[in-house]
Amino acid sequence: MRPELGQATHAVRTGQHQFVDDQHSEALALTSSYTFDDAFDAAEKFAQRRPGNVYVRFTNPTVRAFEERIASMEGARDAVATGSGMGAYIAVSLALLEQGDHVLLAEGVFGTTTTLYRGYMRKFGVSTTVVDVRDNEAWSAAVRPTTKMILVESPTNPLMRVADIGFLSRLAREHDLFLVVDNTLCTPVFQLPHTMGADLVIHSAGKYIDGQGRCGGGVVTGDEDLIAEVRGVLRTVGPSLSPFNAWIFLKGLETLPIRMRAHDERAAEIYAWLSQRDDLDAVHFTGSPDHPQVELVARQQTGHGGLVSFEIAGGRREAWTFVDNLRLVSNTTNIGDTKSMITHPGTTTHGRLPDEAKLAAGIKPNLVRLSVGLEDPADLLADLHQALAKSQIRKLAG
Repeated sequence: MRPELGQATHAVRTGQHQFVDDQHSEALALTSSYTFDDAFDAAEKFAQRRPGNVYVRFTNPTVRAFEERIASMEGARDAVATGSGMGAYIAVSLALLEQGDHVLLAEGVFGTTTTLYRGYMRKFGVSTTVVDVRDNEAWSAAVRPTTKMILVESPTNPLMRVADIGFLSRLAREHDLFLVVDNTLCTPVFQLPHTMGADLVIHSAGKYIDGQGRCGGGVVTGDEDLIAEVRGVLRTVGPSLSPFNAWIFLKGLETLPIRMRAHDERAAEIYAWLSQRDDLDAVHFTGSPDHPQVELVARQQTGHGGLVSFEIAGGRREAWTFVDNLRLVSNTTNIGDTKSMITHPGTTTHGRLPDEAKLAAGIKPNLVRLSVGLEDPADLLADLHQALAKSQIRKLAG
């Protein structure tokens, strides 16, 4: 696709490979292996001297179409898809890190990401330092001679803290580091980290890319050489994306620009209502005019997506009472669905973190995360209002 074309055009037209006569919608290639013209053809393709499909763990036409489309939308040269968002992280780590390396990890990223690097990667000799995503001086001070990678999620989930991607890119270049940015919350519709210097961009594709909460998957975008390294991990280790899930994501990308704007509009309306209430201690949304990083947000993002988190007056008991009394909003831990969803991060997505790590990351007992869906905003507001009222009755009851 020509780079001058718009985001919505890339979302609909990139990655179309018509291997069924007269098809208009992309086909789903359900096959675990591929036939070769002859023994020489098989040898050349396995040795990667000739393009073509080899085995489902490594290549598939439907998966490749998804990879091409998301790479085009992110402004990247290439992409590789994985079986989950965390599969993307482990594939990147196995491709780029080795024993003795050091990783700088943004504080407040998705809880399982922290567990991966501070727990499992430590077992293989990779050390990690957690850094306040907002503190550029702390990022600079944390670099060691053994540092190999900077990994950030921006905005962070669920506190909506923002990394200065341009600054981190310059820091990475100065010290010959890899900069990896998780763009799951903004998607390429609202943020393009590669244009700010990110080497790799990661998505949990089961969020906004799917858009209807049907499948799990991940994807990494970047230049051809780095993606080839990551794809080599898939060929050997096998955290590959299934063709069916790739087909779901491929079709999800077609409507991503439209859906993201709808999520953004509804989340802004919900935020405006929440910010006026006196039964909340804080509300977190990058679209807030009072966001402490409002200038950075405006420089990096063209929108905000559908995630709003807030702290209910009281503690965990009041937060749980609020969650339990919602009638329309689903109690589930995903984000990016057409259906609105509520989560108590302290006991779910970040539940495995030690209490001190939760508090350092701002994950308080009274914090809840709302993924704003595509329902009528008036209906969502009514549901939030009645559940908040019950949480405060519980608080007053002692």
